[in-house]
Formats: sequence, structure tokens, C-alpha cells
Amino acid sequence: MSSASTRRPRPPAIACDIFCAVIDNFGDIGVCWRLARQLANEHGWQVRMFVDDLHAFHKLNPSVDVESARQRVDGIVIEHWHDPAHAGDTLQVADVVVEAFACELPPVYIAAMARRERAPVWFNLEYLSGEDWVADFHLRPSPHPRYALTKTFFFPGLGKGTGGVLKERDLDARRAAFLASPDARAAWWQAKTGSAPPEQGATVVSLFAYENPAVDSLLAQWRDAGGETVLLVPEGRISGAVARFFGLSSFAAGAHASCGNLRAHALAFTGQPGYDELLWISDINFVRGEDSFVRAQWAARPFIWHIYPQADDAHLPKLDAALAHYARGLPAAARAALSRFWHAWNGNGTPDWADLHRYRPKLEARAADWARDLASIGDLAGNLAEFAKTQLK
Repeated sequence: MSSASTRRPRPPAIACDIFCAVIDNFGDIGVCWRLARQLANEHGWQVRMFVDDLHAFHKLNPSVDVESARQRVDGIVIEHWHDPAHAGDTLQVADVVVEAFACELPPVYIAAMARRERAPVWFNLEYLSGEDWVADFHLRPSPHPRYALTKTFFFPGLGKGTGGVLKERDLDARRAAFLASPDARAAWWQAKTGSAPPEQGATVVSLFAYENPAVDSLLAQWRDAGGETVLLVPEGRISGAVARFFGLSSFAAGAHASCGNLRAHALAFTGQPGYDELLWISDINFVRGEDSFVRAQWAARPFIWHIYPQADDAHLPKLDAALAHYARGLPAAARAALSRFWHAWNGNGTPDWADLHRYRPKLEARAADWARDLASIGDLAGNLAEFAKTQLK
């Protein structure tokens, strides 16, 4: 008997539907798109995404056609989620269903899930938090009140017992290759800023933030600092404040400005791979929300997080929880300086750049160590895929 005749047929690929409602900015769609690509590219799943805002999606990936109700991009089917009751042109329930950030599945889709011969694995993908309680609620089941269906809460996190965060298998290799290539870095500077790389000794800072009253003080400190600061500002919600500081009417992509020891470049909004390169080329990164917060950790550079503000300061415990993970292992003085700066950037005080910058070597060492610590708990897509497979057996 030939080996070909004894070869077992491959099991069919796992089908996965991801539902994403774009609430604000690009965090929700950014996380969902990264998850979809990883499940398709690294785990061989057939992935379909339901997205209610194709315009936001297009900014992250220009290949997305904002006028198309159904399309395929990078091997992933994308359906425009027209309204909460819409479930695609053809109602077809997948093996694994991801309800991202409690966006609520269409009732007709849930009813179809219940009619399916084998109930799908149903995840509620939650927002990322470093708080201790996350490990207790991760993978907790929640039976549906009407149907014989069970939803499983899947919590991204920064510690053991959580779902981890998203990280592609080739990310470290891509980062290492970029940083090892002077030609690649020089090409980046020319393409993004129209100039050569800064002189050795300059501090390169990326600034991606929500509106922030503390930015004026920080810009002034960079202007008056002893060494040169090169500021890279992706066009967005902080651009107006930067423009006012330099006395400009706007600070749109392609603009440049200098004052004292501060030199600033406005960058065009970039897709996800381009944003990673921005983080890699910078010495210190200011990030906001969830997706850029995660990417900054994998960049292994010191970073400052502008957490999404919530009513009654509900975001501050999340900020402190993330600090507790990230700053663990830093000497007490460096840890305190980092905490002061994070809190000041998030509305409690005035950020003191000199106070933070004196600890830069220790912050750089900790950033590299933290990237390795975080990798030890596994990546979110891999953890989700492995759990789903145990439920599909």
C-alpha cells in the first residue's frame, strides 16, 4: 500500500466569525484586525469579520473598500455590519464566534447558533487590563438565558492566568532586521520625514496621544532641554496642540517645525506595520488606548501610556495595575519617576521630562526585560486558538 493511500485527510479549517463595533478611534478595529490576521495566517483558520465602520478600517488598511458590502482582504472575508440586526448577506454560523468588546451579536445570528447541530465556541473578547481580578474571570463561562449556548469570557492581560496580548510569530525577527539595517532606517527617515536620520545623541520621541493639556509644558521642556529632541507626531488628535505651540495654523502630515532644541515632524496616519516601525525607530514612545499600548511593549522601548479616560477616574486603577507589571524590577527611584510621569501625563500634575530622562538607561533595560516577561504568558491569538480547539474536540 502506498504512503499516499494511507495518508489521513486534513481536517477542514476552523471557521471563525469576528464581530467588531468601532466605538471610538482605532483601538477596537486595530485589535480585531490583528487577531483576524493571526488566526488566518498562523493557525490556518477561515476568518470572516463583521465591521460596522469601514472608513475607520480603511485608515488602518487602505486595501479595504469602504463601498463594498462584502470583500476579501489578505485572505479574510470582511462584511459591512450595516446595523445591529444584520448578520451578513448569507446567514452562516462559524465554528468559533468572537464577540469583540461586548458589541452584542445580532439576535438572528444567536438564534442560528442555537439551531446549529454543534454549538459554536462563543467568546466575548474583553478589553485589556493588568488588574489582578482579570485572571479570576478569564475563561469563565456564561450560559445564555434562553438558548443552550455558553459564552466564554476571554480577558487579555499582562500576567499569568490571562489571555495575554496579541503578538505575531515573526514580530521579533522583523524588528531585529529593521534595527540591524542602517539602510532601512535611513530609508524610513527619508520616506516619512523627507530628511536624513538625526545626529547621534538626539533623542527621538514618538507622540501619539489623545487631547492632553500637559502637552504644552512638555513641548516647552523639550525646546529648552540641553540636548536635541526630534519629535515624530502621527497626524491625529494631538496635532492641533502641537501646531499652536509652534504658532502654526495646522500641523498636518509633511509639516516640520523647530524651536530651540526641539525639532518636530508631522507624519501621515499609517497602517499597522508602519506604526511598528515608528515605535522601533524612536527612543521613547508616547502611546494611547490599547492597540498602540501593546505594540509599544513589544517594541522594547521605554514608553508613556495615555490611557483612555473614563468617568469618575475609573481608568486610574487600570493605569496603576499596568505600571505595577511594567515597572516591576526597576530600582525604586526610577520606578517612582516613571509613575510620576505616567500620572502627570494622565492628568495628575505636570510631567517632568528631566526627572524621567535621567533614568533612561534603566528604563531601556527594563523595557527589554518586560517584553521577554510578557512573551512568557503566550500570545492572545495562540491562547484563544488552543482553548477553542479543546472545546471543538
